[in-house]
Amino acid sequence: MTSVFPDLEPLLPRVSKPVQYVGGELNAQVADEDEWDATPVRWALMYPDAYEVGLPNQGVMILYEVLNERPDALAERCYAVWPDLEALMREHRVPAFTVDGHRPVGDFDVLGVSFSTELGYTNLLTTLDLAGVPLHTADRDETHPVVLMGGHAAFNPEPMADFVDVVALGDGEEVVGDITDVVREWKAEGRPGGRAELLDRLAITDGCYVPARYEVSYGDDGGIAAVEPVGGAPRSVQKRTTRDLDEWPYPKAPLVPLAETVHERASVEIFRGCTRGCRFCQAGMITRPVRERSLQGIGEMVDSAVRASGFDEVGLLSLSSADHSEIAEITKGLADRYEGSNTSLSLPSTRVDAFNIDLANEISRNGRRSGLTFAPEGGSERIRRVINKMVSEEDLIRTVSEAFAQGWRQVKLYFMCGLPTEEDEDVLEIAGMAHRVIKAGRAASGHNDVRCTISIGGFVPKPHTPFQWAAQAHPDVVDERLRKLREAVNSDRRLGRNVGMRYHDGKPSLIEGLLARGDRRVGRVVERVWREGGRFDGWSEHFSFERWTESAEAELGPLGVSLDWFTTRERDRDEVLPWDHLDSGLERDWLWDDWQEALAGGEQDDCRWTPCFDCGVCPSTGQDIQVGPSGTQLIPLTVANPVGGNRFGSA
Repeated sequence: MTSVFPDLEPLLPRVSKPVQYVGGELNAQVADEDEWDATPVRWALMYPDAYEVGLPNQGVMILYEVLNERPDALAERCYAVWPDLEALMREHRVPAFTVDGHRPVGDFDVLGVSFSTELGYTNLLTTLDLAGVPLHTADRDETHPVVLMGGHAAFNPEPMADFVDVVALGDGEEVVGDITDVVREWKAEGRPGGRAELLDRLAITDGCYVPARYEVSYGDDGGIAAVEPVGGAPRSVQKRTTRDLDEWPYPKAPLVPLAETVHERASVEIFRGCTRGCRFCQAGMITRPVRERSLQGIGEMVDSAVRASGFDEVGLLSLSSADHSEIAEITKGLADRYEGSNTSLSLPSTRVDAFNIDLANEISRNGRRSGLTFAPEGGSERIRRVINKMVSEEDLIRTVSEAFAQGWRQVKLYFMCGLPTEEDEDVLEIAGMAHRVIKAGRAASGHNDVRCTISIGGFVPKPHTPFQWAAQAHPDVVDERLRKLREAVNSDRRLGRNVGMRYHDGKPSLIEGLLARGDRRVGRVVERVWREGGRFDGWSEHFSFERWTESAEAELGPLGVSLDWFTTRERDRDEVLPWDHLDSGLERDWLWDDWQEALAGGEQDDCRWTPCFDCGVCPSTGQDIQVGPSGTQLIPLTVANPVGGNRFGSA
């Protein structure tokens, strides 16, 4: 065990934002040499993006605490390094390192990587190469860490099948413990059978998928003919589902960043899962069923987070936070508790039809009024029926009018472009909606300075959703519709000057689509892009569409498929999809039927409040929907903001 910091430190004055590499954050955990030697299983947890994006990631923070609480495990964190430091590390032979103990990533037993987006794939290859770990799983032996992939992108890991040893499907709190048990026992037995036996043991661990234990064959039409397990691996792998969130109150002591990050607040997940049935939303589909945290559990987590971190903002997180069955009691109870202190609340994710001004007033009681944010997703009522996002414009106008009347001055609306069956008129309706929001805001407030910002992203069909069979819109189509939308917004200067418009071109979305629905052959494209300099593809200043398209043509062309084959082509019902052997709990037939319902413009109700639609999740996971009311009260507390300690002492 050797820290690389003596070799790293002289390089830091030569790079941008060197503080992101030094570690030592409040609530960070660092083991000394004796603890390192005495701990059987050591994890390096990676978020494959820059520190400013990765440090606030809730999933990594949760697993970091869960593992460090175990007596037989320790965990340290690492993030992707910017190209300036990468070049210096290569020049001076400094390996990839963790920010906690600055230990070489290659010295750990497991490298766990959480992918929230597919555009981080090339960053993992950079880390493996810097760590001296062979890129391909077939070239590794028992001296190398097990490379484990998790996160939402793990529900189709096939483009990364050559590079990752194991994939953890679903919630991570319990499966990381099971993986730790397997690795610990294998090491204690003297590593019998080498790496091959370790992977065999992991392949039969619930929620773990080992790509090397499955053989994929292809047909003459370019599609997958079959996916067959070998060596005793199960025919399909089912996701893990954490049942009682109150039993997992993490993070208890949030990390406090040393450098500026995208979110600087304590975050408490108030429930997991969503049954709204938005057909585009992979997160809502793969995290079913809904499991609410109790009112008392939320109160205890907020108190713990504030005391341990000193953050002055607490985000109440979920896919749609205002849908919690006791959201009124939660917000009022917390607002009462922290009134007069410097602690404020935020609801980063809300729906128009679950939002009300009383809720907004409780959230902003400490005097902080940021803009309101809603996501209609589609401009026209027709397209909102297709995507099952039944937010009426009437409800939106009524809500923002009341907000403007009570002192709010800005609202942000999120939309998508390139949705299935979309026409130009559906997108142009966004301009009309924005104009009507401005009119309503001026009338309600009596002021002309109200603002509406429309933010538009390109739609990417994702696995395990009803749209997994849909054709993706070509970037040229998306960009042309966005051009027309900008003209429509500015067509009335009296209103248009109060409307901001933010959007990205459609090219990164097409590459995300390639990686989201690709099969193992796409791994060749990922590797070629990386070898030709691809890094931080989720950042516009680093993304190169030409590099991806040229690599796709070179690697996929000889195999009889193409970038368009994976993206802009609609699939039929019988096609074998690359992820069909990975079980999210959703019945494939149910997803297909909902896809047909979408094409017909039919709606699907929220099954929390209506009879079951037989999507398959509850019986397959053995977990029913959990909703309140719990009948409990938020326990009054004396508000304090002391700073807590950590297990291993100061970092």
